[in-house]
Amino acid sequence: MTVGFSDDEEPERDKGRERHRPVPEPEHAPTPEPLPQWPEHGFTLAEARSWIDEGFAVAEAVRWRTSGVYTPDKARQWRTAGATPYTVDTWLSAGMTPRDAVRWRELGYSAQEAAERHLAGESPTPRSWLYRLLNPRRDTTKDNLGEERAKAMKALLHRGVPAAAARGFVESGWSGEEALPWARRGIDPGEARVFLALGFEAGEAEKVLSDGESAIELMATWWRAGIPIDEVAPWRAAGFTAQEAAGMRAEGTDVEQAKVLRALSGGEPS
Repeated sequence: MTVGFSDDEEPERDKGRERHRPVPEPEHAPTPEPLPQWPEHGFTLAEARSWIDEGFAVAEAVRWRTSGVYTPDKARQWRTAGATPYTVDTWLSAGMTPRDAVRWRELGYSAQEAAERHLAGESPTPRSWLYRLLNPRRDTTKDNLGEERAKAMKALLHRGVPAAAARGFVESGWSGEEALPWARRGIDPGEARVFLALGFEAGEAEKVLSDGESAIELMATWWRAGIPIDEVAPWRAAGFTAQEAAGMRAEGTDVEQAKVLRALSGGEPS
């Protein structure tokens, strides 16, 4: 198991070097600020001492408290379990403890799958040999998302996107703002990538899907008709089929002219 300690070494080990540990890198384990600086961030002096004793800087402590972890010992336990202030939401939302998280992670489950199974009343069980064969265990440190991906996950969750949908977009490399209109409509991140490459907005893509056509089917149909990739979305959004678009292009009509002709003829987008 990869443990998410921010400290370079555990204080219980090599006690003779306890006061001479290497200075940690700021982005991983910033040095706690002096006690007088903590009250301005909402900590009492007693609370500040307890966070400092556990090695947390004030900004890190604030992030943990904002995420719903209010004591330094719990924050340390979650950090040891591989969570961060940005990813702990998934575990907490399912009512799980750091011990639960460790048990599920040790068996190769992602945070999201573990949470879903926990909520369904399941207990951690080893994967079947067939599952392990077809799905080699990945590095579980990837559950501990990088800061940018974790921010995207948190942004989507806070905008009401279900955790499973948000995780799919984040793992596919989307930013929070980029993914939001697609995730809100329940569009698969893979299909969303195809629609985006074809020039579709999320609302236009939703209309295509509601018509019973997938992104791959749409792409194949329009490419077979010989429509350039950058013209697929404008023709389709204007209500034309691939065959109609191909015929009008052959007559020298572009998509903007086609829109005018359709409006004058009283035609409705399909």
